[in-house]
Amino acid sequence: MESIYFKNAHIWSGQEQQAHSMLVENGRIVSLDPEKIPSAAKIIDLDGKFLMPSFADGHAHPLFAGREWQGPLVTELPSIEETLSNLKAYADAHPEDSWIVGGAYDAALTPSGNFDAHWIDAVVSDRPVLLHAMDHHTVWVNSKALEISKIADIDYELKVGTIERRPDGTPLGTLREWDAIALVTKHIPPRKIEDDIQAIEYASERYAKCGVTWVQDAWVDPGMAEPYIEAAKTNRLKIGFNLAFRADPTTWREDIAYFLDQRKIIENLPVTQNLTAFTIKFFADGVIEGGTADMLEEYCDHPGYLGMPVWELENLKSAVAEFDKLGFQVFIHAIGDRGIRNSLDAVEFAQKINAPRPRRHVITHLQLVNLNDLPRLKSLNVIANFEPLWTKLDPMQEVLSVPRLGEERAGMQYQMRSILDLGVPLSFGSDWPVTSEIPLEGLAVAVHRQMPDKTPTEGWVPEERITISEALRAYTSGVAYQAFEDDNFGKLLPGYSADMIVLDQDPREMDPHEVGRMQVISTYRKGLKIYEKDPTN
Repeated sequence: MESIYFKNAHIWSGQEQQAHSMLVENGRIVSLDPEKIPSAAKIIDLDGKFLMPSFADGHAHPLFAGREWQGPLVTELPSIEETLSNLKAYADAHPEDSWIVGGAYDAALTPSGNFDAHWIDAVVSDRPVLLHAMDHHTVWVNSKALEISKIADIDYELKVGTIERRPDGTPLGTLREWDAIALVTKHIPPRKIEDDIQAIEYASERYAKCGVTWVQDAWVDPGMAEPYIEAAKTNRLKIGFNLAFRADPTTWREDIAYFLDQRKIIENLPVTQNLTAFTIKFFADGVIEGGTADMLEEYCDHPGYLGMPVWELENLKSAVAEFDKLGFQVFIHAIGDRGIRNSLDAVEFAQKINAPRPRRHVITHLQLVNLNDLPRLKSLNVIANFEPLWTKLDPMQEVLSVPRLGEERAGMQYQMRSILDLGVPLSFGSDWPVTSEIPLEGLAVAVHRQMPDKTPTEGWVPEERITISEALRAYTSGVAYQAFEDDNFGKLLPGYSADMIVLDQDPREMDPHEVGRMQVISTYRKGLKIYEKDPTN
C-alpha cells in the first residue's frame, strides 16, 4: 500500500474545515492532520504552500483545442493582417494539406463580425480554407471553399444558418450556424485517429498545467468518441473526460443507436481509463454576438428579428424526454432568454412524463435569463453552468453584443449572484478553446467582473459579482456535483480521490486581479503527480 504524507501545508478542504497535513494511501485521502504516520510513507514537505482540490472544467472542447494547436493557429491575434500572415505561414509549410482547417479568429476584429473570402484568397487561393471564429458558431472561408461547396447556388433561406452576402448577392465568405457551416464541412476529408489522439494528449497536458483533472467535453460528433476510446485503451488519458454526444434536430432519432453503442463501449472500459460518456449535448440557440441567440424581444440592430432557434420547441421537448428516459444527463447550450425558456420547458416536460431519478441536467451559458425564469432553475433542479471569463465588458461585448441587446438587456447578463442566492447549483467551465482554459483566470473575473485594467471601476453589472470562495467551489465541488462525482472528488476529505493542486498562496487572501496571474506549482490526479512547474521559470 503506497502512502504519501503531505505536511507543512495550508490545506483548504473545499469546506470550512482547515488542516495542515494530509495522509494519502493508494490515491485516496485517509485523513487530515493524522495522528499516526506509516513508517514507510513518502513525506512531502509543502513548506507552507496552499493545497486545495484540483479544478474541474464543466464545459470545454478539448479535442477542438488540440486540433487548433495543430494549426493554423490564429487565436488571440490582434489584427486581420496578423491572422492572414499566420495562415500563409502555415499553408506554405504544409503544401501537402488538401484542406486547411483551423481557428479561432476574433470576430470582433470587424464591427459587423463579417469576414471576406477575398482576404484569405490573397494569401491562400490554391486550396480550400476554413477558419472557425472564437465562438465556433461562425466560420470564415475562402473562395475555393465556397466554390467546392457550391454555396453560390443556394438561393433559399436556411432553417438554422446564415450565408452572409455582398450587395450583389454573392457569398461573402462568412457562414453562421449549423446549416450554413455544414455546407462546407461535409466536404472536409476525415481526420486521422492518431492526429486526434495527439490533440487530446496536448489538451490533457495543458489542463494538468493549470490544475484541471476532470473535463466535460461538451460537443462530440460521430468520429470524435473513437480517438478518446483508443486513447483510453492505450492508457493515454492522464485526466478524466466525460463525453457529451451532440443531438442534432434532424437526425437525433437515428443517432440514438450510435450514442448507446458508444456509451456501452466506454462503460465496459476499466474505470481506471479516465473516460465516461453519460451526457447528451443540445444547442438550443446560437450566440448574441452573431445575432443568432434566440430572444423574447427583437434585436436592437435588426427590428422584428428574434434570433435563430436551433430546435423547434416540440422537437426539443421530445428529444430531451427521450434521452432523459434512456438515462442520459442532458446538457443544453442556451444563451438568449427564449432559448433558455425553451430549454427549461423541455426539462420540465421530461420530468413530468418520465420516472423520477437523479438527473442533474445542465443549462450552460445562461447569458440572458428572463427574471420570470430564474426561479425555474431551482424548481427544476437544473445545474447552472457558467463560463466566468465571459463576465466582463470586453471587445466582444462592446463591439457586437451590447449594440444588439441595448443597454437595459446588456445589464442583465450572467446573473450568477442572483442564481446562487436562489440555491441553484453552480458549476464553472471555460468553453476552451473559445476562451482560456486556465481556471485561475476565470474564477477571478467572476469576483471582480473587470477587464485587466480594472474597468469598469465597480465591475460590470457589479450586483452579480460572487465571492472568491464561491468561485472556487464552482470550479471544484460544483463541477464534481455536475459529474455525479461529488462523493469522489472536488473536496479534500477522507475517502475522496487525491485530486489536488499546490499553489504558492491562498487565492482567498489575495487581490482578485492577482489570482489570475498565479501559476499552479503541481497537480495530482488520484495521488499521482501529473504536473510540476519548472522551478526555474
